[in-house]
Amino acid sequence: MSTITKIKSLRSYYLNYIIGLIGVVLLTSFIVIIEKSHEFESQLLEQEAQSWAKYIAKQSAPYLQGNIEKHHGELKDKLKQILFTQKINRVHIYRVTEDQNAEFFTSYNRNHNFPAITNKIDEIGKLTSVRYQGNYLELMRKITVNNKVVGHVYLQASLADTNNLLKKLTYLAFMLMTIAIILAVFIALKIYNNSQKPVISLIEGLQQISQSKNYSLRLEQQSFTELDILAQNINILLNRTEKHIANIEDAQKHAIDINDELKEKVNSRTDALKESNQELLSTLEKLHQFQGQLVETEKMASLGDMVAGIAHEVNTPIGLGVTASSLLADKLKEIKTAFEEKTLKSSQLKKFLNDGEENVSIIFRNLERAAKLISSFKKVAVDQSSAESRTFNVKELLDEILITLAAKLKSSSVSYQLECPSNLVVTSKPGPINQILINLILNSIYHAFEGVEDRAIEIKVMSLSDQLHMVYSDNGVGINEAIKARIFEPFTTTKRGSGGSGLGMHLVYNLVTQALDGHINVESELNEGVSFDITFPVKIEAYQQNDN
Repeated sequence: MSTITKIKSLRSYYLNYIIGLIGVVLLTSFIVIIEKSHEFESQLLEQEAQSWAKYIAKQSAPYLQGNIEKHHGELKDKLKQILFTQKINRVHIYRVTEDQNAEFFTSYNRNHNFPAITNKIDEIGKLTSVRYQGNYLELMRKITVNNKVVGHVYLQASLADTNNLLKKLTYLAFMLMTIAIILAVFIALKIYNNSQKPVISLIEGLQQISQSKNYSLRLEQQSFTELDILAQNINILLNRTEKHIANIEDAQKHAIDINDELKEKVNSRTDALKESNQELLSTLEKLHQFQGQLVETEKMASLGDMVAGIAHEVNTPIGLGVTASSLLADKLKEIKTAFEEKTLKSSQLKKFLNDGEENVSIIFRNLERAAKLISSFKKVAVDQSSAESRTFNVKELLDEILITLAAKLKSSSVSYQLECPSNLVVTSKPGPINQILINLILNSIYHAFEGVEDRAIEIKVMSLSDQLHMVYSDNGVGINEAIKARIFEPFTTTKRGSGGSGLGMHLVYNLVTQALDGHINVESELNEGVSFDITFPVKIEAYQQNDN
């Protein structure tokens, strides 16, 4: 991504740069000068204060000995005589007593309007060097006689002269800086105006070329070397642009000619493609019809397998019922003959009643079993042909499917295990669920157990929030990676030459994802069986997790 560069004015650039440079140089110079002047004045004042303190100490030494009361007034008058400078505000003289304690002796105050200050006895040890306090400095010096300390001089000097000098220097620096800035503005504008004229000439020339789009024009020679080099390079660019535009115009003319030829070819081929496209659409429609028919055929094939299994299962109880009824009829005929001939014995009648009760029980049980098989098949067949939603018990639905496929599972030596809560009641579409489970079971029977002895299918169902989770697995030969990657695609089968259509798992996928709005995953390893993980939304009506 290109960045947006902020456009600046040369005029403001010159002004800011020159004024800033001069301002920084002058400000730095003035600060250095003022600082050095302040430092120099401070040193002079310190030296002068030290000299006065030394001089006062020397003059005061004789007055601190002998008659103290007399010398007190004399020293005060002496200080007034010798302190003629305006820089010294105050002087205190402290006398050292015999017990080596300091006491106030006398003082000098240049201006009686100055407020009195406290004595500095407590600060004698702290004022051995000069100390600055606001508008004055102060120091303390020992008074000695024959190397013996007889007193101390406290001196306070005014900083007014030094501060006034700093103010004057600052004012002078401000005036000089203002003059320098005005001069810098004048110089910057002068430089800008002198350098701007040839730049304006270049800009006007380029604007004329841009507005007229006449790239045969050229810029004039410039007075400055740098700008002249720029003008020459722009002229070179204009020359190349002129040639490039001429080449583009020639190419456009050639492209128009080729485009006209291509239009004719495209029009002729478009007509041919329209005819081919119509044929393809017709063929595709037929393929969709054939695919739909194949899917319906697959559904009917699974239904046929159920019919064959149900027929086999129903034959057994009906055959037993017929045998028991025939036996009961023969016994009844014998009893009737004995009754008519009046040879019927009570023992014979009792035996007939016992045998008859047993035969009737056999007939009832087998007829009830046949009715249950037919009822389960009817429910499965009806659900399989319908995509309507209804409320049903999930375990009962799966039991009915397994009953209809019991013969097929038994003939294939396949055992099954169902784990599902017995009172899981949901509202969903039982038809697609029937078709999904039937196709998975038949797929395992036909493809999974070749060479496998202990054949088993396991179905686990559980409720997860508003989802029904079904895991179908077998312990068959598994699926290789090549088939696993496209197992849900139509016409994918491992038994194409043995009657496999390859639509069973495609039908399962469509039923899960479209009819039930769910999703299905497959996990398999060779010789490790296969597992289908199916989840789809349902409305839970009743469910207790611990009741299986």
